[in-house]
Amino acid sequence: MSRNLWVSYNQPVTDLGGVRTAGAPTSRHAGDVLVIVAPGQGAQTPGFLAPWLEDPATVEFLRRLSDAAGLDLIRYGTEADAEEIRDTSVAQPLLVAAGLVAAAALFPEEGTLTAATGLLAGHSVGEITAAALAGVLTPLGAIRFVAERGRQMAAASAVQPTSMTAVIGGDETDVLAALAAHGLTPANNNGPGQIVAAGTVAQLEALAADPPAKARLRPLSVAGAFHTVHMEPAVAPLAALADTLAPADPATRLLSNADGDVVPSGADYLARLVRQVANPVRWDLCMRTMAELGVTGLIELAPAGTLTGIAKRHLAGVELLKLNSPDDLAAAHDFVAAHAGAAA
Repeated sequence: MSRNLWVSYNQPVTDLGGVRTAGAPTSRHAGDVLVIVAPGQGAQTPGFLAPWLEDPATVEFLRRLSDAAGLDLIRYGTEADAEEIRDTSVAQPLLVAAGLVAAAALFPEEGTLTAATGLLAGHSVGEITAAALAGVLTPLGAIRFVAERGRQMAAASAVQPTSMTAVIGGDETDVLAALAAHGLTPANNNGPGQIVAAGTVAQLEALAADPPAKARLRPLSVAGAFHTVHMEPAVAPLAALADTLAPADPATRLLSNADGDVVPSGADYLARLVRQVANPVRWDLCMRTMAELGVTGLIELAPAGTLTGIAKRHLAGVELLKLNSPDDLAAAHDFVAAHAGAAA
């Protein structure tokens, strides 16, 4: 694994908050068209991390991430059942760890990720994965941050029963009006035809009894109303932790869920990560930026499927690849070479 991308195994595990000193951001050329994306909570399934554990270096890396998170991520990613990994305090660091493992396997040499990748983005907690890949935080710093995020969001979720439901189809104006009528928040806007409603369980039950015309409702496997006012109690503790970190500026272009903008400042990006826990995810705007920047290839890191599914519907002409196991690496190397003009 690259010392520039990943924490050296010789670095003390207690050194969790530092950043890499990779120098100036990699210069990019006008033809960059590859984006790497990391999924958010709900993408996890039992045993999804198991295929990666045949590599001893990966096991050691996961042990270090587990120490930083205060969780046995190896067990949760291989042996735990669906209910255990539904726990917000477990799911969030587990997802970030999985994305880091997949990226390290695809880009094992120093500097190859930022040299080949024109754009990075993550959905919800996936933004923290993207921040680590861009060099804003080290992997251990990112895991420390996401572990606290998961704990604080789980605590906020315990105040009262809340959840989220995907609203698929229907006219967007009608969908938003129905959510407003029931006091719900459009917590994720994933493009026309998929808006995620979030609020109390009672509010979601009322929506289910009176859904928008021509829309289907699909309850999500999450334990809270993320990206809404219900998460406000998590903001201050997370901001306090962020103040102990020293973010670096991204080494490649990095998108924000807040507005789909490219954020050149690491400090700004970290501040956005703090605020985002209580504000909606605008993945629709992230995809709009991808289209405007001329993206032609999109790789979704493990556990992949959610974001490639959305992109298939909303990013016409963009080729897609799901990186779910080491079996996908050969195709992923070819994909990188085709869309970034460089071999991983």
